[in-house]
Amino acid sequence: MDLEKRTIARVTARLIPFLILCYFVAYLDRVNVGFAALEMNKAIGLTASAFGFGAGIFFIAYFFFEVPSNLLLEKFGAHRWIARIMLTWGVVAGAMAFIPNIARYTGLSTTHVFYILRILLGIAEAGFFPGIIFLLTLWFPAKYRARMVGYFMVAIPLSTVIGSPISGALLSMDGIAGLAGWQWLYLIEALPALLLSFVVVLYLTDKPADATWLESDEREWLVSRLARERSQREAVRKFNVVEALFNPRVLVIALIYFGAVATNYGLSFFLPQIVKGFGLTNLQTGFVTAAPYAVGVFSMIFWGRRSDRKLERKRHVAVALLIAAAGIAGAAVIDNPVAKMIAISIAGFGIFGCLPVIWTLPAAFLSGAAAAGGIAVVNSIGNLSGFFGPYAMGWIKDSTGSFGPGLLCLAGAGLVGVVAALLLHHDSALEGRAGEPAGHDEGGHKRVLDT
Repeated sequence: MDLEKRTIARVTARLIPFLILCYFVAYLDRVNVGFAALEMNKAIGLTASAFGFGAGIFFIAYFFFEVPSNLLLEKFGAHRWIARIMLTWGVVAGAMAFIPNIARYTGLSTTHVFYILRILLGIAEAGFFPGIIFLLTLWFPAKYRARMVGYFMVAIPLSTVIGSPISGALLSMDGIAGLAGWQWLYLIEALPALLLSFVVVLYLTDKPADATWLESDEREWLVSRLARERSQREAVRKFNVVEALFNPRVLVIALIYFGAVATNYGLSFFLPQIVKGFGLTNLQTGFVTAAPYAVGVFSMIFWGRRSDRKLERKRHVAVALLIAAAGIAGAAVIDNPVAKMIAISIAGFGIFGCLPVIWTLPAAFLSGAAAAGGIAVVNSIGNLSGFFGPYAMGWIKDSTGSFGPGLLCLAGAGLVGVVAALLLHHDSALEGRAGEPAGHDEGGHKRVLDT
């Protein structure tokens, strides 16, 4: 095996499975509120719109703390900062189980306690996802990034494929030790974050130069390769943090991500309730809900590898988002449960296929602290739709008695992302290829940089 393949294989084996595990836990703690809602909403008196507001307000807090958190990660190092994030979100996620108790002791309504804890969870988790994306740019050359981000982000659908049946089963623990099933769900699913926070400190390495677990020739090759790519980008234009935060291209990428996240979270938070409406038990709901996410596991890996192979980003994002919008729109107008789930599964292919490719876009022209800030801007603005999507779904459901119009709104958000992707200026030549000089395409032919 040559040096490049050996190095990438060793870095992949060391980092990716562990990061998948961490994000699996993070995402499960973020969206398990959708399953808890099957019992919790009635228990604490939440309407569909109040639930949607509380589920989504997480992202408002996330928005305000995302950029500062990612800049602090760049300053203090990934292993320390990510451990801090996991510890605090684990504590808050577990506290969700005690909403009625907190309400009694504080005199607040259970609805307001629900809102406050979701806000605190957003503050605690802010910076985790963009921090990992930034970390991956420090470890993998550009031509590997879409597939590596895809491998990492496979934790999103995987958390539902595995987590949905588990969450459905945990709801059956109702009455054990005097706690309701939804309380056990929050408690048990918060524990892994607390435990992993201590492992992160010991296991995670911040940058290749510190990787004693690499052979010296592997470490030298990786440091040199990443330095050449950074020099190539900065020779065209070097951005500082402030320029990155307000760069028009960064803001367009954020709009693309806004559309993608709206389709994802708007569906994720309400899909268990949609499926439960088919007349299924909680456990059956868990298994059926997992289907679109199983498709998503495949699409993330397949679509990310395809984008890397062709070194093409814009069309891969646009086509995937178009598939997502079409699938969600189809589900909105279909009543048959089987056909509706097929449409949602088609949407799942598009939703999850576009995500890893989107994250290659800012890393193609930003580096260092500017990349940390730019990635955080994209994630924070994009995740605002994590508030608007669920809140709109809940409000429309209360107003119309149906999820159909809300699903059409999510499809519209996906189309906004399609248009933004097609309008984006993106130069794949800046991503480089296997150490070739800038300005050459995948075949090694001379290419003019459009900057």
